[in-house]
Amino acid sequence: MKFVWFIICGLIGGGFAGMGMGGGTFLIPLLNVFYNVEQHTAQAINLISFIPMAVISLIVHFKNKLIDKRGVLYLIIPGVLSVVGGAYLAKLIKGDLLKRIFGGFLILLAIFQLIIFIKGIKDKSKENAEQNT
Repeated sequence: MKFVWFIICGLIGGGFAGMGMGGGTFLIPLLNVFYNVEQHTAQAINLISFIPMAVISLIVHFKNKLIDKRGVLYLIIPGVLSVVGGAYLAKLIKGDLLKRIFGGFLILLAIFQLIIFIKGIKDKSKENAEQNT
């Protein structure tokens, strides 16, 4: 039965990823907090679940001619190097510290998103004020 709940977590994470919100933001805490999956394992599951989503996204973007093929290598090479370096670094860090780092990242992300949201509201009200004058 536990396997079914893991599938549900994956679907929730995938659903949020499909909406552009970052599935790992939800998947990792769901696995870690509710199912006591060790932090390293939860992050590995998230990375593995990202592969089919990335492949489908690439196929859709290629079909819609939204990918600049000339610039792909400039993204792939640093991306692969960053993934390898990040995975190696994550392996060296203990699970509890990794959990705190990830939690800190989520807090910073939330603050960043809040700032962007507030700035958008201010810009919109400023636009409305200029239109009314």
